[in-house]
Amino acid sequence: MHVFITGGTGVIGSTVITELREHGHTVLALARSDRSAAAVAELGAEALRGELADLDVLRTGAERADGVISLAFGRDYGSPEALAASIAEEAAAMATLGEALVGSGRPIVAASGTPAATGRAATEDDPLLLEGPVAARSRSVHALLALAEREVRATAVRLPRTVHHRGEGGFAGLLVENARRTGVAGFPGSGDQRWPAVHARDAAALFRLALESAPGGTAWHAVADEGDAVRDIAAVIGRRLGLPVAQVPAETFGPFGPIFAADQPASSTRTREALGWRPTHPSLLADLENVRP
Repeated sequence: MHVFITGGTGVIGSTVITELREHGHTVLALARSDRSAAAVAELGAEALRGELADLDVLRTGAERADGVISLAFGRDYGSPEALAASIAEEAAAMATLGEALVGSGRPIVAASGTPAATGRAATEDDPLLLEGPVAARSRSVHALLALAEREVRATAVRLPRTVHHRGEGGFAGLLVENARRTGVAGFPGSGDQRWPAVHARDAAALFRLALESAPGGTAWHAVADEGDAVRDIAAVIGRRLGLPVAQVPAETFGPFGPIFAADQPASSTRTREALGWRPTHPSLLADLENVRP
């Protein structure tokens, strides 16, 4: 299969390209700069120069491909306004990619997030949040999955709060960055709230499986660790960086503060049973041992 991918140079995207190549697929990757083009070429992919906002370029990439994986998201979410702009850009890109495939029966796999379920781990049957700071992303995913009715094999891989690789990435990675900046390995809320997690290589395997075989209109959970207590995550970070561990205000983490403070464990039981997905890489707490002082 010839696959067009956006976001191919990120922590997740680079591992997805590697996963696809290792399983016999060829890859065309959106590249916003010469540096990005060189990075995807090093991974064995062909670069298509353009930004996520270049909708004509996205349409060309999708039309050239047998399938699409949508991973790109803006890198500036330090304020509510910046986060909203990134979400709007992603929504327009996702809609363009989906529309390019209408009537073709070809697959598109989009990245989403795991939902919340009060008092239990969220499952693949739980709806995405339609309120809060990232509700607009949920609406974009719903719109994409609805294209299954227009002969697009659209699916979503719901990613947990932390997708990690070599101690970097996701919400845990933001805790590391904040600890380095402030001198405290801080955590919001009580610290008892749980974050699900997955290694990037395991997430990449699920994106491939969804692309190859998942039915249209379905959502899957890339969850290896159902829920690590945030206090335990911060404890490993503090030990690795030689910093004190303490509770800090949720506002420390900007627009993500309310999400950081929420208890949101998630399950992947149905995903494992239906798609045969088997995570094999290190857990989050084990991978955080790679954090360097």
